[in-house]
Amino acid sequence: MALKKIGFLSFGHWSESYGSRVRSATDSLLQAIELAVAAEELGANGAYFRVHHFARQLSSPFPLLAAIGARTRTIEIGTAVIDMRYENPLYMAEDAGAADIIAGGRLQLGISRGSPEQVIDGWRQFGYTPAAGESDADMARRHAEALLDVLKGEGFAKPNPRPMFPNPPGLLRVEPHSEGLRDRIWWGSSSNATSRWAAKLGMNLQSSTLKDDESGEPLHVQQRLQIEAYREAWKEAGHQREPRVSVSRSIFALLDDRDRAYFGRDSRERDQIGYIDGNTRAIFGRSYAAEPDVLVKELATDEAIAAADTLLLTVPNTLGVDYNAHVIESILKYVAPALGWR
Repeated sequence: MALKKIGFLSFGHWSESYGSRVRSATDSLLQAIELAVAAEELGANGAYFRVHHFARQLSSPFPLLAAIGARTRTIEIGTAVIDMRYENPLYMAEDAGAADIIAGGRLQLGISRGSPEQVIDGWRQFGYTPAAGESDADMARRHAEALLDVLKGEGFAKPNPRPMFPNPPGLLRVEPHSEGLRDRIWWGSSSNATSRWAAKLGMNLQSSTLKDDESGEPLHVQQRLQIEAYREAWKEAGHQREPRVSVSRSIFALLDDRDRAYFGRDSRERDQIGYIDGNTRAIFGRSYAAEPDVLVKELATDEAIAAADTLLLTVPNTLGVDYNAHVIESILKYVAPALGWR
């Protein structure tokens, strides 16, 4: 296998349940920063966060990404993913531009049409309604295309002839503009069709541990086919740069009694089939939990990991910074080198 960028993906849960080391929003946000700092020191390449609304999880990513950007120097900082049904593309472009500048151009923003929610049509509570004939997924893709246009940095707003402050010549754009951010937008895709759509628009691809079941084959095979379809569509679109592709996995090396207590009896050793809504049959990826030598053999057969350039390790953030740093270090030290990822 080829060298890979390896990062972590945190959902940022907090809970007062027994054993949780993350008992409040304060704990979740501050520990997210500390884990990103620790991951950079360990040599990880990315710190990524899932965004959910109306839930005791991370919801407003840009203050967190900016804070991490100010505390770190090399690690990529991203999302996987932001639900575009909830987003104002212009305001999002301003927030993203500011955070990217603070981070020195290290943002990697994963966006998507969203997933099943805690509330019914939560995006309506944020003031967004699909246009006539649109679904909420259509609205999310429309918001995404508007964001991509704004991130080009071209002026589009007619200036006031009597402004409060002098304007530069020509039409105005939203500020601050961060050069290069447009190429660091990723689409979280659960189907082959939306992966091809993302490629056409020049977005990178994120594929998680959940995908539409389009063939009945194992998840890693379906994802490999999805990645191949994406790259073929990218080539047909004629883009000049090489795209990036990430997949997410739950991988735990069993090194000590803590690891075995937490994950030694993980029951998800096979993919699972379910429905994420009334009409969509989905496949949920298995977890990997074993001694490092066993993990190396199992992961060597994962076709999607082999096809991707970036691997995101989903971490159990409620177990605290120290344990999650141990989880990340275990993969970087005992698994990645044996697979040629390092």
